[in-house]
Amino acid sequence: MKKIVLFIVLIHLTTLFKAQSDTNWLERFQERRKIKEQEGRFMITPLVGPGYTPELGFSLAGGILSSWKTDRSDTALQRSSLSVTIGASTTGAIFISAKPVTFWNHDKIRANMDFWFKDMPDNYYGVGYDNASSHQRSDSMTAYTRLWIQMNPQIFWQFTPGFFFGGALDLNYTHGRDASPGVADDPYYKQYNDLPRNVGLGLHVEIDTRDVAVNAWKGWYILLQGMLYGKYFGGENNYEVINLDVRHYIQLFKPGQTLAWQARGRFAIGDVPYGEMSQLGTPFDLRGYRWGQYRDKEMLFGIAEYRHTFYKKDGEKSKHGAVLWAGTGSVASDLEFQYWLPNVGLGYRLEVQPRMNLRLDMGFGKESRGFYFNFTEAF
Repeated sequence: MKKIVLFIVLIHLTTLFKAQSDTNWLERFQERRKIKEQEGRFMITPLVGPGYTPELGFSLAGGILSSWKTDRSDTALQRSSLSVTIGASTTGAIFISAKPVTFWNHDKIRANMDFWFKDMPDNYYGVGYDNASSHQRSDSMTAYTRLWIQMNPQIFWQFTPGFFFGGALDLNYTHGRDASPGVADDPYYKQYNDLPRNVGLGLHVEIDTRDVAVNAWKGWYILLQGMLYGKYFGGENNYEVINLDVRHYIQLFKPGQTLAWQARGRFAIGDVPYGEMSQLGTPFDLRGYRWGQYRDKEMLFGIAEYRHTFYKKDGEKSKHGAVLWAGTGSVASDLEFQYWLPNVGLGYRLEVQPRMNLRLDMGFGKESRGFYFNFTEAF
């Protein structure tokens, strides 16, 4: 009997010691992380997760989110960040994306970039709302394989607090192969598929009063950008693009409980290739639609999103949150926006680094839906 009691006591002490060790390890990890955050040191978070989008099917993606301060002595400077995602899907698609957002010289200079690579079986419905809504997805009408590469570096100079001026370079390449008869007969595909390379230069003006660029709780963001693409820059097509992006963030209750809205328009002019048409259904606008199904020279959308951060019983902010959104958008030519697509969704947020979230979103559109796994907010 004594041996049994002694054995139970030993098990109990071992369990307590293990629990205490686990607690101490977690506390030490959190303390080291807090010190890194306060000192502006480099932080990196690896993640792997599933997703589903109408154009990719089921996918598995892995990636990293890293952040740091370019000047650790500047306490007011925002943390720069780099998110990278690499994945593959059940359709046979391979995709890579990278997005650095960096702040330099006491925020006098900002340097950002978007990089995309996709080699994927895809569907092309043609240009315009009527084609997108009337063409049925099939191996004979819409199927083809698409290679898309884009690199879009941007630089901004702050000439007065909250006001920025800058330039952009856009290098993009879209080429289709194994086209179904319906795609091969499309006039835009026939005209531009063998002219896949585009090079553009542009200027932009930006007003930015957001508290944190990658996850704002309050402030305004307004961007007006003009891009000029041409053979004289080394591309194969001549056209222009105007971008207008307006966002507002309002703190409603506690910090992290925010009403955010965005209105954006993209207007292309000239000999615009099918791959460079304005498109809806990306992970950053009307989430839940097939990316590229709705395309035309012009695009407008508006979206409102409530972002709720949960708080602990002791009043401290937790790392968990939820979002709800509703929006609508349209594509057209000659500014004749007649048909508007509905969009609603909900999502979960996990703060993996200071003010930087893992984003899991479920979006619903007109006869379509999608589940998205990304770093940082949609806008």
